[in-house]
This record gives sequence, C-alpha cells and structure tokens, in this order.
Amino acid sequence: MGAFLTDQQIADYHRDGFLVLPDFAKPSACVALKAQAEKILHNFDPDANRSVFTTNEQSRHADQQFIDSATGIICFFEEEAFDDTGTLKQSKELSINKIGHAMHDLDPVFESFTYTPELAAVASDLGMPDALALQTMYICKQPRIGGEVSCHQDATFLYSDPITVTGFWFAIEDATLENGCLWAAPGGHKTTLRKKFVRNEANDGATFEVLDDSPLPAAPTELVPLEVKAGTLVVLHGLLPHWSDVNRSEKSRHAYSLHCISESAEYPEWNWLQRNSELPLRRLDKVAVSL
Repeated sequence: MGAFLTDQQIADYHRDGFLVLPDFAKPSACVALKAQAEKILHNFDPDANRSVFTTNEQSRHADQQFIDSATGIICFFEEEAFDDTGTLKQSKELSINKIGHAMHDLDPVFESFTYTPELAAVASDLGMPDALALQTMYICKQPRIGGEVSCHQDATFLYSDPITVTGFWFAIEDATLENGCLWAAPGGHKTTLRKKFVRNEANDGATFEVLDDSPLPAAPTELVPLEVKAGTLVVLHGLLPHWSDVNRSEKSRHAYSLHCISESAEYPEWNWLQRNSELPLRRLDKVAVSL
C-alpha cells in the first residue's frame, strides 16, 4: 500500500492509465484558485495579447508568446472569441481559453494549491517520487465557445526519456457531458507515442514530428467520459489518449492542470517548454517557498 493511495487504486491506474480521486481538493481551495484565476483574467489587457490557443492538433503550432509562457502567466483566447472584424464577441473574462504556464511558481495562490504533501504522495505512489512541477494551465472551457481539445497524448508536448510526464487534472467546477468533461481510453497508455512537438531551429515556435501514423482512438466512440464533481483529481498517464468536447452549454468548466516529469529523466532541449536558470523546476515534495 502506498503512502496515500491504496493498492487497488495503484493497480487501477496502471491498468487504465488514469485514476479518479473524488474530493481530493478542498472546496475552499477550489474557490480560492478560481478567484485568483478570475483576478488574472480581470487584470489582463486583451489588446496587449491576441494569442489564440488552437485546439485542433492538425493545425496547432507554437508562436512566440506560447514559447514565452513557459516562464510567465499568459492568457490565451478561445478560437471563437472574436467576430469577423476581430472584435471580442463577449467580455474578455468569458473569452479566454486558458492561462499558462508557470502560475505554480509565480503566483502564491497557485503555488499553495500545487505544492502539497498529498499531491507529492500521489505522485510517489504512482512511481514518481522525484516529480518536478513542469507546467500548469488554468482551463476555463468557456460557456458556448469552450473549444474542443482533440484526442492527444500529453507526452507529445512534454517529452522525456524515458517517458514520465504525468498529468494532474483538478476539476475546479463540476465537469459534465454538457460542459465538456474529459474522455479517456482505458488501457490506451499501453501503446506508442504518435507525435512529438519539436521546436524549430529559430527557437520561436514548434511543429509536429510524426513517430507513428497509427490513429489515436476515435472520439468519443472509443473513449469513456469522466464526469466528475468539483474538487476531484484525475491523474493521467503521459501516453493515455484523452479528449474533451466543445462546450456549448451555458456553464463554464474550470479546471486546473499540472504536468510533472521525473527529475531523473532526460528532458530534451527541443521541447517547446524550457525554463531558465531564474525559474528552475521544483520538486513537488519540497516545501513551498513564499513568493
């Protein structure tokens, strides 16, 4: 038995490639994180950044602001946020797809939510006692325009050798079929990595390199929905195919996603996300530093 998880939970994770842990985050912590995210959205200047997060893998590429977000806190618009004239169709607070990617090390509220003994224990129980907090995203999944995230493997975007990337996805609000919950392919992590997202030579963007052209499971027919309540933690193996649908409902689906890699693994320089010496990666099991 692990320090936090039961033997059955550990076995379920290795069998399915994901694990659902209800009531992992306290309601007060979820409320505080959402309030801090909304503060970031309120203070965001939409005219200073028009970067759009493209959720279609066939056309996704990284621009300079995406690259820079590795060491910053940047807001990315939904694809459907603007009309044909380039004007926001609704308030900026309801137009952002996500905030990324270093809130856990630059914002004290996000930091305290991320670096907890409980989360470090989960990572350790699942085979990563030396987990490094690599990147974070606060995903808004906005009402009516919340974009689809096509079926993908997280190791495509955060590659290490050996592959160790693990996603810790927290439901900050209830995630349902109506507002775009996660879907996953049970056992799908026992497969090959299909693509790598590789920086270009100019170091100002990245594109896909195909490793295996075998298709990922078709969404949603070959996946199962993960409808969860606020406070639930969903752990995702780096090779697990997963997907989320567009949100056409009147309710948002806020979530907080942390990706970790093993400190002992090699993290290549061609990965899009690179931290600098001023903001080194930190282990989950280290005591949080006051900012």
